Amino acid sequence: MKKVNELINLLDLEKIEENFFRGQNYQAPWKRIFGGQVLAQSLHAAYQTVPSDRFAHSIHGYFILSGDISTPVVYEVDRIRNGGSFTTRRVVAIQKGRPIFNMSASFQLKQEGLDHQIKMPNVPDPDSLISDVQMAERFKESSPELYKRYSIDRPFEFRPTNYIDPTNPTDQEPYRCIWIKAVEKMGDDIRMHQEFLTYASDYGLLGTAILPHWSKVQEHDMFFASLDHAMWFHRDFRIDDWLLYALDSPSASNSRGFARGNIFNRSGKLVASVVQEGLMRKSKV
Repeated sequence: MKKVNELINLLDLEKIEENFFRGQNYQAPWKRIFGGQVLAQSLHAAYQTVPSDRFAHSIHGYFILSGDISTPVVYEVDRIRNGGSFTTRRVVAIQKGRPIFNMSASFQLKQEGLDHQIKMPNVPDPDSLISDVQMAERFKESSPELYKRYSIDRPFEFRPTNYIDPTNPTDQEPYRCIWIKAVEKMGDDIRMHQEFLTYASDYGLLGTAILPHWSKVQEHDMFFASLDHAMWFHRDFRIDDWLLYALDSPSASNSRGFARGNIFNRSGKLVASVVQEGLMRKSKV
């Protein structure tokens, strides 16, 4: 999947009946449903039941079971509350009669209020950087299997602000910044931009949490899985313009890694925040 329209089609769920929707799967090379897909499809399903003047401000999801990429996912939306300013929905993603993911989402009218934010990190401009796929060209000949993992076609371009060499893993501080942008121009519907950013937000979090331990583990010997994921939308943005994903991991313990990210637009406005905890443990032999 490398075109914007392919992701739009993936998120455009089929309505089965009232409050029930069905979605297809991105055929991920790692053979499990990508967590960002379920997050974004769940948000899209919730949006189908929300008044047009309400916009998502927060989502909180739990990954329950690994998803089977060969089977469509059914999304059941519970219309919990329709308030004067806020609308609340609960979404359950179901495969083979079992929940694999659930999410609560809250939507709000646009309202004026107090306004402040933290500063965007001082990092190189995206125009001065190359993409992660271009970086991977450096080890295309020496490590073709590794190159294959790092050069997957995506509807986003990622430009890390510093090069991390996966062929020579060394322990590092758990911080990194990545510029993100959709590869093609999109329309003006903020809902679609939120869904695209939700999809993309699942990249990079656990990869940041493993950095302090990189010399001690081999990536192919580790099992990674998202456990929960929360996201807040602070201000309007466009995913087809550069956004900076500033990531850090405050903690890893008990086979779990905790990571968070702040997302800024190119002018320095904080547009969204993300937190995630995921499983990071040695694969069973």
